Amino acid sequence: MAKVKREITPRSEDYSKWYIDVVKKAGLADHSAVRGCMVIKPNGYAIWERMKDELDRMFKETGHVNAYFPLFIPKSFFSKEADHVEGFAKECAVVTHYRLRNKADGSGIEVDPEARLEEELIVRPTSETIIWDTYRDWVQSYRDLPLLINQWANVVRWEMRTRLFLRTAEFLWQEGHTAHATRQEAEEEALRMQEVYATFAEEFMAMPVLRGVKTEHERFAGAEETYTIEALMQDGKALQAGTSHFLGQNFAKAFDVKFLNKENKEEYVWATSWGVSTRLVGGLIMTHSDDHGLVLPPRLARIQVVIVPIPKPLPEIAEVAQKIMADLKALGIGVKYDDDDSKRTGFKFAQHELEGVPVRIGIGMRDLEKGEVEVARRDTFEKVSMPLAGLPERIQQLLEDIQSNLFRRALKFRDEHITKVDDFETFKEVLEDKGGFLLAHWDGTTETEKRISELTKATIRCILLDGEEEEGKCVLTGKPSKRRVVFAKAY
Repeated sequence: MAKVKREITPRSEDYSKWYIDVVKKAGLADHSAVRGCMVIKPNGYAIWERMKDELDRMFKETGHVNAYFPLFIPKSFFSKEADHVEGFAKECAVVTHYRLRNKADGSGIEVDPEARLEEELIVRPTSETIIWDTYRDWVQSYRDLPLLINQWANVVRWEMRTRLFLRTAEFLWQEGHTAHATRQEAEEEALRMQEVYATFAEEFMAMPVLRGVKTEHERFAGAEETYTIEALMQDGKALQAGTSHFLGQNFAKAFDVKFLNKENKEEYVWATSWGVSTRLVGGLIMTHSDDHGLVLPPRLARIQVVIVPIPKPLPEIAEVAQKIMADLKALGIGVKYDDDDSKRTGFKFAQHELEGVPVRIGIGMRDLEKGEVEVARRDTFEKVSMPLAGLPERIQQLLEDIQSNLFRRALKFRDEHITKVDDFETFKEVLEDKGGFLLAHWDGTTETEKRISELTKATIRCILLDGEEEEGKCVLTGKPSKRRVVFAKAY
């Protein structure tokens, strides 16, 4: 067990190294041969699948349907919405040719210069342009609205500094794109989807979030408003965990998407877009995991319970284990019986801890003689003996307790790391020594926002939706301010 634990760098020693150690040792992902891209391994993809399944259910419950749009976007599409192209121009991967050929000297292959595309294609960094070009043909009348479409896809944003799950050149995500007859409907949709993300983060990821709106400087390129959920990681840095954008009529006008209203008058539709990505897996790791490895909330764990025979899988133990498995599966609980007799019990315990299995059940012959089993929970390492009678229901309740405890623990940490500051010296000290979210006054100008970021590397994460007005002075300039905003260093 000690050997497995030593493979993980302690958080207090090097948080970045700890994170990568957990990702790799828990079998979540690895670097690929393509710079900046990752291979998502089965354990990591299982977490994304659970996230995807729950989010997809929530989207469909709010009336959305899934579709799929092309990976490649004509370059000319990006020039139709000026703010959008400016926001993504530096991150785009561009396809210029469509064929390879053998070199004349036989030394390998090369791009065929005769196979240049008439128009270059952008590998999608996001799909607003290709989707709104399509919506022009789909929307004719108010009867076609609202159009509530989501797609599950991959995107490419050519990042120079990458980190597994958190920032990679290619990542998986979902992107919703909706069209509405009125401004009010579109604004309500953007806020509704922000709340869907917040509910998912808190109820499934056990990750508390702040709900807010981005400043003009931080909002999505081409949006009128960007709504965000912001989470706090254990190192005191923020993570933007999901965004929902009110796009106004910008893309409708750029791509000429109009409809006839009930008065038979033509007008442009109103739009939203919203998305979350595999960066949520990174957020999950950094919210809950420890120096022993991954910690998973039960609602997102593929294997919620593992049964380990002690010291080996004798027939009597296997019979009881199979009965427990059947009863747990009947309750919808994911369970595995680890009967691999090539590994010692201590190694199995450590491996399942490392991989974040929420509950471990140990069964030995002495336990069976007493009609009980040993149950260990991953979040607190607490071990208790439980009688076999009524065990499935007790395990079901234990999983709910673990889910709740992880949220309470993360919420306590988050709330302890929210600090009100009123002067710039204190701002810098708290940011350096404590980290977390800083509530400070800001004079509302992009110039001040950028200057604070240059001096401290902290950005305005959001303006809280439920924040109260409060007269004060900007933490940097001393100019009047009517409310505090949320600052933090961020991923």
